[in-house]
Amino acid sequence: MALKIRLARGGAKKRPFYQIVVADARSPRDGRFVEKVGTYNPMLPNESQERVRLNEDRIKHWLSVGAQPTDRVALFLGKAKLIEMPVMQPTPIKSAPKAKAQERLKEAEEARKAAQEAAAAPAPTPQPEVEVPAETPAEVEVAADAEVEASA
Repeated sequence: MALKIRLARGGAKKRPFYQIVVADARSPRDGRFVEKVGTYNPMLPNESQERVRLNEDRIKHWLSVGAQPTDRVALFLGKAKLIEMPVMQPTPIKSAPKAKAQERLKEAEEARKAAQEAAAAPAPTPQPEVEVPAETPAEVEVAADAEVEASA
C-alpha cells in the first residue's frame, strides 16, 4: 500500500481549512485516511504559529515507514526541518506577465526608485541672502546724471 502525507480539505466555501493526513495514494482527497497528523489554515497570516500545526513524532514515524509527502506538505515539513527543504521548480515562461504588464511593472519600479532617490537626496539648504546696501538718494542722482551725459 503506497502511503501519502497530503492535505484533506475542509472548511466552508471560500474559507478553506486543511487537515494533514496519512492516506492510501488511491483514496480520494477528502476520503478515507489512516491518521491525521496536523492541520493547515491558510486564512491565518504567514507569521502565525497556528497556520501550520504538525504532530512531529507521528510524521517522523510515517516517513520512516515510507510515506511520501506531497509538494505542499513537503514545504511544510522542510520549514519545520523534519525533511530536507524541497527544491522549488521555477515558474514556467508561459505564465510570465505579458508585454504590457511588464511595461507597467517597469514604470512602477522606475517611479518607486525615483521617489526613493528624491527622498534620499539631501534637501538643498537655503543659502543666506547677501544683503546689498541700499543706495543713498545722492548716489542715485549721480548715476542718473552720468547716464544722461553719456547718452548726449
